[in-house]
Amino acid sequence: MRSIVSGSIGNLVEWYDWYAYSAFALYFAPVFFPSGDTTAKLLNTAAIFAVGFLMRPLGAWLLGIYADRHGRRAALLLSVQLMAGGSLLIAATPGYARIGVAAPALLLLARLVQGISVGGEYGTSATYLSEMAGLKHRGFWSSFQYLTLMGGQLLALLVQLGLQQLLTPAQLGDWGWRIPFVIGALAALGALYLRTHMGETAAFEQHRLGLATAGAEAEGRAPSPSQMRALMQHPKAVLTVVGLTLGGTLAFYTFTTYAQKFLVNTSGFSKEQATLISFGVMAVALLFQPLLGAISDKVGRRPVLLMFGIGATLGTVPLLRLLAQTQDAWEAAGLLIAALFVVSGYTSISAVVKAELFPTEIRALGVGLPFALTVAIFGGTAEYVALYAKNQGVEEWFYWYVTGCALLSLLVYWRMSETRAEKGRMAE
Repeated sequence: MRSIVSGSIGNLVEWYDWYAYSAFALYFAPVFFPSGDTTAKLLNTAAIFAVGFLMRPLGAWLLGIYADRHGRRAALLLSVQLMAGGSLLIAATPGYARIGVAAPALLLLARLVQGISVGGEYGTSATYLSEMAGLKHRGFWSSFQYLTLMGGQLLALLVQLGLQQLLTPAQLGDWGWRIPFVIGALAALGALYLRTHMGETAAFEQHRLGLATAGAEAEGRAPSPSQMRALMQHPKAVLTVVGLTLGGTLAFYTFTTYAQKFLVNTSGFSKEQATLISFGVMAVALLFQPLLGAISDKVGRRPVLLMFGIGATLGTVPLLRLLAQTQDAWEAAGLLIAALFVVSGYTSISAVVKAELFPTEIRALGVGLPFALTVAIFGGTAEYVALYAKNQGVEEWFYWYVTGCALLSLLVYWRMSETRAEKGRMAE
């Protein structure tokens, strides 16, 4: 329990640091990109947000291999150190007016470092929580991975709400936006302390013991295959991770990080109203994660995934149309809560489903790398694609794009096997 809590808090801090960028982009975009209209400035910050996602596969590869060789705990310690460094760099970087093009360049560098960190964090933390959890309640405990991921986003919004009350818009745009990144760096150091006291998972310890025994007995034999080669021996599992992630990650980023900008840029709400709506919606959505995770322990993972696939395929276009037209904050919040309940059919159990697909020796790499590649292509570009479509006057095309990806994932859920039935998988 102590290790799960420590790992979850570290995960929350890492995702707070990651989402603080998106939450405060409305304020610091003019600092790094002073020319152009509001949409153009948001496009520039969204492009750097997307480039940060492109580093996530590299982080998943490097830290996944590291976690499978040296332990889940060691990789989690490294990822939180990288995130702290990236946050400090953003907080300390002067604006375009002072150092010119070096300002967005340093912003980009910070996001690249954070991208490596968060890329390694997902696969390793998903593996850690899934291996630490017992078979009976694995879906419930593994749901804490996205619960803390969303909690990090909620914490970023909470800091934003607090600063909006304490500072004027001019102060926020001038220097106040730096405060959340300082908070994130300090919190990451606290998470680092907690993670130094986490235990290693029994599954990895058994694997390490098995390697030591096999190494003593196999002296003179051919070397074992590399981890990447071993991963390629599980093509069905890799493609399953890609397929089940595709629609889920795009829907998640559409109704979380992009939704706040959608409320301002399309629906016409103020920045403060959009932040308040997003905060309330995320607070409610947190409760869906353990609920649906526990349900998956009773009925299986596949039915919960099917709920998301069907709901997202049929509901995305009408819901976004209604959201674009509403002027009522309660109606906007209700629509987003409905959307995130459906999306929680994916987020609540995605970690455990992926972890149950792979054996111990390549689990962190198998969970992290195909997920990170898919998120980089579809999740990380969600904001950019949506803003580009709006800029071109074809915003509804984005609605159908999300629907099409959800449909592809639905087909994967329909054809995939029930992973919960593989009772011994985590002990392999």
